[in-house]
Amino acid sequence: MKLGKFHIDAFTDGTFTLDGGQVFGVVPKPLWEKKLSSDARNRVRMSLTCLLVQTERVNVLIETGIGDMFDPKRADIYGVDHSATSLPAELQKRNLSPEDIHLVINTHLHFDHCGWNARREGSKLVPMFPRARYFVQRGEWEHAVSPTERDRASYIEEFFAPAEKQTEFLEGDAELVPGIRVEVVPGHTRHMQAVRISSEGEQAYFISDLAPTRLHLPYAWMMGFDLYPLETLENKKRLLPQLAAEGALVVFPHDLSTPWARLEEREGAVSAITASPTPGYFPTQDVDSNAVSVSE
Repeated sequence: MKLGKFHIDAFTDGTFTLDGGQVFGVVPKPLWEKKLSSDARNRVRMSLTCLLVQTERVNVLIETGIGDMFDPKRADIYGVDHSATSLPAELQKRNLSPEDIHLVINTHLHFDHCGWNARREGSKLVPMFPRARYFVQRGEWEHAVSPTERDRASYIEEFFAPAEKQTEFLEGDAELVPGIRVEVVPGHTRHMQAVRISSEGEQAYFISDLAPTRLHLPYAWMMGFDLYPLETLENKKRLLPQLAAEGALVVFPHDLSTPWARLEEREGAVSAITASPTPGYFPTQDVDSNAVSVSE
């Protein structure tokens, strides 16, 4: 897809599952299961969206999926499925190799957002993208290497630590290259960052887990993983109407049927106005095509 002078392309590193209660937090199951079906273990299947942004000079990869380093037990717990596709396969389809990626942006370092930061090379772990600069907030990195009991399971150091020497630590909002800017949006984690892409008056916004799917656009629909839910709420109420007014293309990290949508605000509620399933983007899950409203 063209965005001004840029080309943006969303693809997925396969799928994984999370407990439905963790995905929808305080929203009761009788409400969320109308929108997204769960399996016998109460898990809902989710995508692992990565966004490739190609400017005139650089290839930028936002998020690196879940990777392939889970042991069999953990892969089963999270239902990791690369049978249809994976990040390396998607790059290959686009005639790109890991050496062709110049910048990698991780919105945060939960295992489902940085899994391909590294890869196994024999008995060693090495950066997946040998020529890339990796960008993450310094506070996120410091928390990832020393998490609390509450979120320890979300961080796997071997996924991101091998790329430390190529990582640049940010201290707040920053423009990384002309037209690509990170903005800190705390809530899910203290230092999570979203990514704003701007070219010739057009906008796209990788919103990360502030709204992991379009079903999370209603302000009260938040993940149980959020460490600071009131800050999630504050940032959603600030940012979603702004993105709707701008006509920005919002990119979701985990929506199974479509990776992106444009938004509209009406009577204090924000919904997706272009959320039809994207062909080839795992349109297999039983997902209601209508955006949920705050009243639901």
